[in-house]
Amino acid sequence: MTIIIKNIECLVTCQGSYRKKSQEMKDAKIKENGYVVIENDKIKAVGEGDGYKEYITSESTVIEGYGKTVTPGLIDPHTHVVYSGSREKELPLKLNKVGYIEILNSGGGILSTVENTRNIEVNKLIEESRKRLDIMLKHGTTTVESKSGYGLDLETEVKILEVNKTLNETHPIDIVSTFMGAHAIPKEYKKNREVYIEEIITKMIPYISQNKLAEFIDCFCEEGVFSVEESRRILKAGREFGLNIKIHADEVETVKGAELAGELKAISAEHLVAASDAGIRALAENDVVAILLPSTSFYLMLNNFARARKMIEEGVAVSLATDCNPGTSPTESLQTVMTFACFGMKMFPEEIINAMTINAACAINREKEIGSIEVGKKADIVIFNSKSLNYLIYHFGSNAVETVIKNGKIVVQN
Repeated sequence: MTIIIKNIECLVTCQGSYRKKSQEMKDAKIKENGYVVIENDKIKAVGEGDGYKEYITSESTVIEGYGKTVTPGLIDPHTHVVYSGSREKELPLKLNKVGYIEILNSGGGILSTVENTRNIEVNKLIEESRKRLDIMLKHGTTTVESKSGYGLDLETEVKILEVNKTLNETHPIDIVSTFMGAHAIPKEYKKNREVYIEEIITKMIPYISQNKLAEFIDCFCEEGVFSVEESRRILKAGREFGLNIKIHADEVETVKGAELAGELKAISAEHLVAASDAGIRALAENDVVAILLPSTSFYLMLNNFARARKMIEEGVAVSLATDCNPGTSPTESLQTVMTFACFGMKMFPEEIINAMTINAACAINREKEIGSIEVGKKADIVIFNSKSLNYLIYHFGSNAVETVIKNGKIVVQN
């Protein structure tokens, strides 16, 4: 099967299968009057002008790209998309300035979602999560990283990761799994956290690794959750069992989580709203991708965003994600994140699209396969009803997606 997109007004290729940093983030390798030729599930040709004509056959599907912006499929490298329930009851608490950690310590927050997720039947959990993936796909997301962490016991953590596996096999979106048993201390271990940490290290990690249920390990390194030393132990144990390291770091308080990410040479450090200058330098020096989550800052009413400009200036490869979850970022739309990244963190449109494509691919070890429109890569492509990349971000609050192509197949149209 051949698909040709021709006469593309703004073809955003994000060319280059490596981490984009500093000034490179402002160059998304945009072509005017561009074309893309797709053959089966791969990109066959990319160019400008009428070079596409040599690929046209009687069986080709030809899509008109005039007045459109075409980008690589968007990649969401930090989500908690598999969970049950919602937490709208916490809105009045937030409005009354009750802090995130205070809600958690009172048994709400993550722990309330844990209870719902433990109790739901697996088929219902699959269907609830599938609906969220459907919304993501319609908004242009073609690959997601999906963390566990709403189980906090071996049985439910495995259930979540098995749901990831099932959905990866049955949904158009590709799902990359991360084990995050260290998301919080479950209520049954509230007075004996060391026993739970030992359970993560001696039972959960070995089982999940041996059964190939996850590719990455993550830990919530934050005041009131897991300390730097506890996080170090957990993450190093995961690495010993072949899991690549990610880390929730410095989301609310500065606890030197970013420094730990650098020390462990993590593939990514995530959140980073309170990352110190030394932490940012550690990320740059150790080639750690910073995954920033501006919709979470907005939803938590922090009145503060991660220092994206400082990170870019220091040479950190910056990525962006939804943090899709029921308590701190109940959104599936990376287009919404574009708005907050621009107006909250002062990122430029080309920086934003590089952050959501090639840098996001680097944050999940997929940069050789996806994240840019280049010959030989998987044909994951989004056509936006937008005349330019600037317009796509300037005009916010609606879904601009016209067509989504995943693995060379049209999966969303009009």
